[in-house]
Amino acid sequence: MMPLTRSSSTSLLRILRTLPTYALLIVLGTVFLLPFLWALTSSLREQGAGMIFPPRFLPNEFHFENYPRVFELIPFARFLGNSVVITGIALAGEILSASFVAFGFARMRFPGRNLLFVLLLSTMMIPYPVTMIPSFLLWVRGLNMFNTIGPLTLPAFFGPAFSVFLLRQFFMTINTELDEAAKVDGANEFRVYWQIILPLAKPAIATIAIFSFIANWNDFLTPLLYLSDRNLFTAALGINYLRNFRGGGELSYQMAATVMFVLPCIVIYFAAQHFVIEGIVTTGLKG
Repeated sequence: MMPLTRSSSTSLLRILRTLPTYALLIVLGTVFLLPFLWALTSSLREQGAGMIFPPRFLPNEFHFENYPRVFELIPFARFLGNSVVITGIALAGEILSASFVAFGFARMRFPGRNLLFVLLLSTMMIPYPVTMIPSFLLWVRGLNMFNTIGPLTLPAFFGPAFSVFLLRQFFMTINTELDEAAKVDGANEFRVYWQIILPLAKPAIATIAIFSFIANWNDFLTPLLYLSDRNLFTAALGINYLRNFRGGGELSYQMAATVMFVLPCIVIYFAAQHFVIEGIVTTGLKG
């Protein structure tokens, strides 16, 4: 046998040191993945198999017809389309408004700037149940927007505090010499914001976009409060509607709808996770 060299022994020690960490990550990853795997296998079971005890992780036969059956029981395609429209409008509104407000806090100098920023951040401490009833009265009685997508989309156009905070911190890491060079060439503040800051802030904007998409796509309470017309239901409401619908209470159908509902969030996150990591890591480097 050949004796171990210094480099090979160092590599072996490094592997042995990191082995417990990777083992722990694999175990935790498996535990966190189990609920989704359970939903996936449950969606492929025969009717009535969800009530079998003791439960089986894998079905005896895979029933892929459960997925098209969901679209036969309820207009799930319409519900998914409504979710896409509402989420898309809210996403665009949040990115535009939050980035515009964050640019003002990061790049412009005006009296009371820090105080206003602290007041903005303090709004994150207010629980949603505190503002739920006043907001409902405002949208329904004041603006007459019950059974419309207004209450689900328009709030995103007023700069959500967390998004403003994340973008403001990222904007402050961008060298101000770029702004000054652009202004020397005749650019105004809006042009600096639109043509210089936004293109350089893609990681932070992608992070905000993913968080906003997941929050609006998964939102159940807000559509439940403001929507009663079935044609306007989102996919989150659609799954609850399926549970109470005749023939839709079967567990396999509910799990099939749930898998289709969750899948876009998983795909989008894995497709842009490097932007999330870069955006969070670089945020806060400069206060």
